[in-house]
Amino acid sequence: MTVGTSGAQKASRARDVRGTTASPSRRGDVAAAAEADLGAESGVDPAAGLGALGVDPDDLPDGLVVADEHGRVICFNAAAARITAVPAAEVLGRRLESALPLEDLEGRRWWQLTDPYGGLAIRNGQPERNLLLHGGREVLVSARYVRTKPTGPVHRVVVSLRDTEARRRTERSHAELIATVAHELRSPLTSVKGFTATLLAKWERFTDDQKKLMLETVDADANRVTRLIAELLDISRIDSGRLEVRRQPVDIGAAVGRHIQAYVTSGQPADRFLLRIEHPLPALWADPDKIDQVLSNLLENAVRHGEGTVTIDVTPSASPRERGSDENTANAANAVNAATSVTVSDEGTGIPEESMNRVFTRFWRGSKRGGTGLGLYIVKGIVEAHGGSITVGRAPGGGAEFRFTLPVGTPAYLL
Repeated sequence: MTVGTSGAQKASRARDVRGTTASPSRRGDVAAAAEADLGAESGVDPAAGLGALGVDPDDLPDGLVVADEHGRVICFNAAAARITAVPAAEVLGRRLESALPLEDLEGRRWWQLTDPYGGLAIRNGQPERNLLLHGGREVLVSARYVRTKPTGPVHRVVVSLRDTEARRRTERSHAELIATVAHELRSPLTSVKGFTATLLAKWERFTDDQKKLMLETVDADANRVTRLIAELLDISRIDSGRLEVRRQPVDIGAAVGRHIQAYVTSGQPADRFLLRIEHPLPALWADPDKIDQVLSNLLENAVRHGEGTVTIDVTPSASPRERGSDENTANAANAVNAATSVTVSDEGTGIPEESMNRVFTRFWRGSKRGGTGLGLYIVKGIVEAHGGSITVGRAPGGGAEFRFTLPVGTPAYLL
């Protein structure tokens, strides 16, 4: 049951809800209206509204514009003033279509098209869409029509405004990803197509050694395409939070050793790698395939972009959460084996200080071009999916130093 309130009680609550720069009397009317409408939408007693929730319209992250039953603006919060670049005092009391002139992307006046007060009585609002403010600035707009009864007249029009800059950044990132993928696919596919077409047309003209060389090139390029597709799938899963971690016992020292042996077999000098393992290591439960992917990326970066000896240190460590907490020394000592840290460093020129905060972003390639620039972004996503952390800094020898820490992660059914 809704309990009636006096004008004095409403004015008292209205003083708790701001969002305009109108006069005190006008502020009370605006706040009471906004409280009633938004309180009804949230399931709170309309007599209480935002004030009962302790929410100020100016605290809302999106722009909020409310018009009364006559189409005049009664609420214009701080975010709306920022997005439209118009002070609230200039629009309060004005007609909605005048205070908030909006056009669609074809230049048509949006309020005339939608006609919230004279349109269909069954319409409850407008979905979010891109519209233009005066001056051509693009914003995301959605509207809700509040009626006193299902097909009754519009009592309030509540408009939400959002800046499009974040969406534009996402769209630019997606466009850059598509362009990068197209570029990276073109080269190996052109090579595969060229060699296979040549072999099919002139098979008898080539010696066995020449055929073998061509087929090895085709195989390498096919592997490159497969790796790129796997990276794209990983990025999709990381961005959507669907990266699955299938934990198994992992011998991290042996895993590093396998990668080093692969480099030595491919022609790298054995003395270029230094593996140091501090025992005893905790029993690590992680996804072995994904850990191999992390190690592969970090070692490849050190070999390709670094110089001198590539040093890999595997040590027991406190878990990322405990290292960041204020636990006492005894607790920290008991937790020292809660995680394993792997540090990969080289003796090259290292990463410039101003670039370190961009190392784990998409498409970062440093001073040397080559690759998609997605590897370290994926590495960070994999490590964080395990509940770990990764950092970059300067190695003692002057090169780059990457350090990732993985918590033990023992499955619950084994605890």
